[in-house]
Amino acid sequence: MIDTLTAPAPPQKPLSGSPEEEVINYILQFAPLTAAEISFLLENIKVQSFPKGKVLIREGQYAKRCYFVMKGCVRQYYLVDGEEKTTNFFTEGQPITASEGNLNMNPVKYYLSCLEDCILTLGTPEDEVRMFQAFPHFESICRVAVEDELGKNQEKLASYIINSPEERYLNLLETRPDLLERVPQYQLASYLGIKPESLSRIRKRIMVRVTS
Repeated sequence: MIDTLTAPAPPQKPLSGSPEEEVINYILQFAPLTAAEISFLLENIKVQSFPKGKVLIREGQYAKRCYFVMKGCVRQYYLVDGEEKTTNFFTEGQPITASEGNLNMNPVKYYLSCLEDCILTLGTPEDEVRMFQAFPHFESICRVAVEDELGKNQEKLASYIINSPEERYLNLLETRPDLLERVPQYQLASYLGIKPESLSRIRKRIMVRVTS
């Protein structure tokens, strides 16, 4: 029997229209979907708006939901000796899943906070079970999606260890330039693992090279 996830298949055309269809487009990166599967997803997607500054989860709480960003920016950070250490920014088209253990199994050690007014989809373990029961194919798709996100996180960790602060900044400039306009400099510096004054010096050096 041919594995539908690995067998060659023509790519499906991305949907365009409602924000909910962005979730479908994300899934289509990993596997084709039938019309029935797309219809089920669109009917069951839960969407909620959150204001800027809303804390979605705090250290010590249980992750009872996963999210998908339709609009806005969500920051992940840890509180270390009273200082916030930013570890990720989630923007349009990105999933937010529990990074420590399974949903609702272990208390998390981080915070998730809305850096902007956000529109997110919400999912729960119960939603996942219902979806897998209706369409078992989704379980394989979710596994591939989780592996993809894990790979991205491993690459980011390797870059953090291997590259210099300036190289990390240049990579961010190339891959996620929108963050430079959307994120306060002190949070961006924390994300890069440096102090705000070091980030200022890096930006000035790069500006000098560009203009000279």
